Amino acid sequence: MAPGTDLNALPYVPYVAYNGSGPTGGDSLTENLNVFYESGDIAWMITSTALVLLMIPGVGFFYSGLARRKSALSLIWLSVMATAVTTFQWFFWGYSLTFSHHAGKYIGALDNIGFRNVLAQPSVGSARIPDLMFAVYQGMFSAITVALAVGAICERGRMLPCVIFMFIWATVVYDPIACWTWNPSGWVYQLGGLDFAGGTPVHISSGSAALAYCYLLGPRTGYGTQALNYRPHNVTHIVLGTVFLWVGWFGFNAGSALSAKMRAVMAAVVTNLAACTGGITWCLVDYRLERKWSTVGFCSGVIAGLVAITPGSGFVPPWSAIVYGVCAGIGCNFATQIKYWVHADDGLDIFAVHGIGGLIGNLLTGLFAADYIAHLDGYTVIAGGWLNRHWLQLAIQLCDSVVGMAYSFTVTALILGTMSYLGNHLPFLKLRITPEQEKLGVDEAEIGEFAYDYVELVRDVRPRDPPHDVSQIFEDEEVEVESQRSHSRAEMVKGLETGMGGNGGGAYAMRTLSRLPEATADPYRYPGAVGTAS
Repeated sequence: MAPGTDLNALPYVPYVAYNGSGPTGGDSLTENLNVFYESGDIAWMITSTALVLLMIPGVGFFYSGLARRKSALSLIWLSVMATAVTTFQWFFWGYSLTFSHHAGKYIGALDNIGFRNVLAQPSVGSARIPDLMFAVYQGMFSAITVALAVGAICERGRMLPCVIFMFIWATVVYDPIACWTWNPSGWVYQLGGLDFAGGTPVHISSGSAALAYCYLLGPRTGYGTQALNYRPHNVTHIVLGTVFLWVGWFGFNAGSALSAKMRAVMAAVVTNLAACTGGITWCLVDYRLERKWSTVGFCSGVIAGLVAITPGSGFVPPWSAIVYGVCAGIGCNFATQIKYWVHADDGLDIFAVHGIGGLIGNLLTGLFAADYIAHLDGYTVIAGGWLNRHWLQLAIQLCDSVVGMAYSFTVTALILGTMSYLGNHLPFLKLRITPEQEKLGVDEAEIGEFAYDYVELVRDVRPRDPPHDVSQIFEDEEVEVESQRSHSRAEMVKGLETGMGGNGGGAYAMRTLSRLPEATADPYRYPGAVGTAS
């Protein structure tokens, strides 16, 4: 640039160093606050924020597909509601408690309550992006962590107490762990813990909380019997949720570089490699037992690989991602047996995939973290892990993992135990639906809406010859006879009205969940209604 060039005449905004003008970064009426940051970094972080948001419905679809159809919608509802509740909590005081500029070793101050003074000052996460950008990006991390944890209530938990739990848990569990891990004032950060994108704050904390929630709720009706030996009701939902998560994880991990630099590119590379390797590994482990190439197994392995690489994604070289994927695929697969050892009905294996997957990732980061990878952004300096002969790093990673797991499990149990006790006097705080409601399904008992136009009483609709009591047939019961399935809601309603079951022959055990009057909407719950099969 020639001397004397008029900067205002240039076709772009020149970048200048932050001048330290106040807690908001300056007066936007008299200063151009954009000159402190590169537009490419801001654009990448906005994109990453949207990608992490995409992951949250992905969690809902993944969980929904794994459950039974009578509770499928409730798990999607919980995911999107977690976004709303946690976003408000994050705005109200969550961000301040986590990333305050005046935080202590364990928790932040309230100087940024209600996003007060959150504007253009460089964030505590990186001087390359302002507080406001960092706040909205990290808010998505808080939301997805809560969404992961509350999947523990699947098929038996009430919605209102869970929503209250979301706000409390984000405040007293997620915010402190995230503060001590990522805030420069935090004890883990100062100890030298390496957690690039959330091994402990996101995955270990949510997995441990889910395990505690499962204990406090108790097992589902029929736990330990063939009644719960069902297949995932919708594998397509599982694949769809996996795709949303896989795509969004690029914003989750690569976005955690907090700038559009080579370090972000490396994080994206190792994220994808670990996901692919994890999926292949889990699938092979399942094939060893079942002699089937399981789609659900592949998707579970992909998620396990993504979870494991999360804490190390900005610290490790590409070849190590293969080790992450293999270790996560094997380790998380075998960890699905833990719920039987500890007698916890973790129906979605949240602790196995996220709790154990996060632990595996943290420990491997202690082995493979490399100083030259971290410095790809041009300014981060670390001692590295065993790859750099920094032997102490593995002990630091183990300490971080164990403390985070114990804290999340213990405090979650205290929160839910208190709510359960108060529920004896305040019915709206009762954590669990009744056995009768559980038999109907959470969708019908708590939401009144359904994931599908109709719900079959059995997985495969079968002729009832001789006639028998439909109440003895449960959803997802396996059958071995040839069956037909009517996919036409109109035909099914017509069949119910004529007593012919929609196929002109024998009556079939099926019910419609259309918005018909109560007396005709479900003839099997109201024996005198029109269309009751005989």
